[in-house]
Amino acid sequence: MSTPQFTVADIRQTFLDFFRDKGHTVVASSPLVPGNDPTLMFTNSGMVQFKDVFLGTDKRPYVRAASVQACLRAGGKHNDLENVGYTARHHTFFEMLGNWSFGDYFKRESLMWGWELLTQVYKLPADKLWATVYIDDDEAYDIWTKDIGLPPERVVRIGDNKGAKYASDNFWMMADTGPCGPCSEIFFDHGPEIPGGPPGSPEQDGDRYIEIWNHVFMQFDMQPDGSVKKLPAPCVDTGMGLERLAAILQHVHSNYEIDIFQALIAAAGRETGIQDLETPSLKVIADHIRATAFLVADGVIPSNEGRGYVQRRIIRRAIRHGYKLGRKTPFFHKLVPDLVKLMGDAYPNLKASQQRVMEVLKAEEERFYETLANGMEILDAALGNGQKVLPGDVAFKLHDTYGFPLDLTNDVCRERDVTVDAAGFDAAMERQKAAGRAAGKFKMDRLLEYAGAGNVFTGYESLRETAKVVALYKDGTPVQQLEEGQPGVVVLDTTPFYAESGGQVGDSGTLSAEGVQFGVEDTQKIKADVFGHHGVQTQGTLKVGDTVQAAVNMQLRQATMRNHSVTHLMHKALREVLGAHVQQKGSLVDADKTRFDFTHNAPLTEDQVREIEKRVNAEILENHPTQARVMDIESAKATGAMMLFGEKYGDSVRVLDIGSSRELCGGTHVGRTGDIGLFKVVSEGGVAAGVRRIEAVTGANALAYLQQLESTVQTVAGSLKAAPTELQGRVSQVLEQVRSLEKEVAALKGKLASSQGDDLVNQAVDVKGVKVLAARLDGADAKALRDTMDKLKDKLKTAAIVLAAVDGAKVQLAAGVTADSMGKVKAGELVNFVAQQVGGKGGGKPDMAMAGGTDASKLPGALQSVQAWVAERV
Repeated sequence: MSTPQFTVADIRQTFLDFFRDKGHTVVASSPLVPGNDPTLMFTNSGMVQFKDVFLGTDKRPYVRAASVQACLRAGGKHNDLENVGYTARHHTFFEMLGNWSFGDYFKRESLMWGWELLTQVYKLPADKLWATVYIDDDEAYDIWTKDIGLPPERVVRIGDNKGAKYASDNFWMMADTGPCGPCSEIFFDHGPEIPGGPPGSPEQDGDRYIEIWNHVFMQFDMQPDGSVKKLPAPCVDTGMGLERLAAILQHVHSNYEIDIFQALIAAAGRETGIQDLETPSLKVIADHIRATAFLVADGVIPSNEGRGYVQRRIIRRAIRHGYKLGRKTPFFHKLVPDLVKLMGDAYPNLKASQQRVMEVLKAEEERFYETLANGMEILDAALGNGQKVLPGDVAFKLHDTYGFPLDLTNDVCRERDVTVDAAGFDAAMERQKAAGRAAGKFKMDRLLEYAGAGNVFTGYESLRETAKVVALYKDGTPVQQLEEGQPGVVVLDTTPFYAESGGQVGDSGTLSAEGVQFGVEDTQKIKADVFGHHGVQTQGTLKVGDTVQAAVNMQLRQATMRNHSVTHLMHKALREVLGAHVQQKGSLVDADKTRFDFTHNAPLTEDQVREIEKRVNAEILENHPTQARVMDIESAKATGAMMLFGEKYGDSVRVLDIGSSRELCGGTHVGRTGDIGLFKVVSEGGVAAGVRRIEAVTGANALAYLQQLESTVQTVAGSLKAAPTELQGRVSQVLEQVRSLEKEVAALKGKLASSQGDDLVNQAVDVKGVKVLAARLDGADAKALRDTMDKLKDKLKTAAIVLAAVDGAKVQLAAGVTADSMGKVKAGELVNFVAQQVGGKGGGKPDMAMAGGTDASKLPGALQSVQAWVAERV
């Protein structure tokens, strides 16, 4: 392939330079995960990061912008995954060139600059370009035909072709109501040799005329009744697919023929050992490495839910195509350096994350290869007799048991001209959900029904409150009173008790009046603004309408607050030490500890843990005051407060400043960071793929933890007769002595077993030409059994041997068969036969196998049965 006039890198930079010269602010690509936008799984267009500007809830310091946005369409409404690898232009990941006007310029500038860029800068032939406009948009039509000079026959008016007014390919709406307007699309004509007709014609779905740039003119506000009003400040939003434009500028028809894909396809061929670069599976791999690498760089780790599940599906689809090409070991992650070389300069975050991306992808590959072979065997067996439909229950088993997403099964079946029984799959899925609902039915039946007003929470300011009992429950049923000794739930009109939320456990304490006391053991939300106080009536009778003193357990609340406050500081320190990819995946804060789950794909080193402790304790020593402010969500965003991706927030939120941390949080916290006391990490480990868990203690708990450690050190030092400062050297000395003694014991066991082995040779019985020996070898371990077995096989020449050692009730077994006997007797089968008689099982190679058992009393009979078992087979 000859060197193209414009590389993909050239096209990106030329676009940005052009619009910078037109007074636009060049804005960096936003992450693939939209910040605080629950309506979108992934960023799927360039306008996503400007959505709040168009809605009027955000204002930027500029009125013109341009960007090259990384986009993903592989889940939710916009899902191109099924088509990737089977068409010329479908991708999971793609780049969108875009320019915007926020109430500044409008149609004339937008279309004329678009024409100038395409024809004068990128040098596209003008006679190859077509345009479409909305049927009523005379302004855009006149700009094309009169100002730009595009022949009227190449400007197509598109009407309401989707069944209602404004329901048109050329009328854009953000939602059912709100900003909307006509759009004008630019098409490139690939020539008469390619099938397909112009836009708006019955043959428009062919490949001859390809849309490359859409100019959306937001000039109306759609009303609930379907009418439109003019916006006071019309805006422009354009989007042009970089890959499509590159294919045109590089004189190729398929996006997979452009320079960046050719390089990635070549890299995929290199790693899979495939020389035919036209192989479709290489296209899939080349596309998927872009999507998965960018997702990891933006913090999305493979998992079984949400965005992580989409990530896992894409990775596993790529691996399956590699497997199909004969690659049975991890290869996919090795393409990351090639990708970074091609795109790292344009996306610095990708370059900075290269090593982490490789580690995450490699870990996922290793995990999936363990089950891929099993899944493929099931598929092959199910389709082995030429079936044309894969049963739905088989597809569900692959999904549920072997981690095969349905689309991956569909991929394999499509290649074999087989369809999947989708209805059967859905039915199997529903059966599983129904079973899950049945398992949880008891809990659901016990949910409390409450129709009264919400309670007032005063627990931020006070731990004691005078309150009125407005509802009582016993065994999940409303009652008018609770008698002494009865468990129940109390609802108050006002409460200082914090209900479990945001990872913080609910408060405990007492509700009391004269001669009456209810012990609160936990506080849970019945509704968002109704707290249920769970506990036991410990004295007297409590009635609806009673006035009580509600008192939170101050000691437990304060300990819980210390742990919750330090969680914020620890979260910030984790991001600073490990990287911005760290995201909260769950937390539990109580009086004893804080437990925090976060995205990270490797164990923390000792140095990293120490650095986290150092940073958090430094914030504590600064003794900064804690500040909580309630504000609207948009103001909270403007403060830079950390918000959890995917978390739903109301219009009003609580912004919490603790030290240098600023997050949204509704929990209870200390007044100053110094109130936390000491912070100490006590454990760190993995809980799921790409998710780590760290536990820490504060205040009195941290002191108790350190005192316990000190006590342990003192006890060990005393046992070893060494000072604590000399403990490390003394332990090393003892370990060396232990290793030396273990070697001596092993040598003695070997000699003992060898001497017994010499005596055992004469006990072998000839069975049809094979020497059979089944004997107990006292004092032997597994190594001694294997060593003795090797010596006996050498001496007996043609033999089947079982040796056993006993330790209490446990039995260790070894079976060995000489090479000339393996055609009739297999060591693995022999040892399993014996093991089953002594309460165990085992197996191994045909010449040597090991097993264990738990019932030594059955060993004599088991050894006696070996001779007859061998006789049946020789």
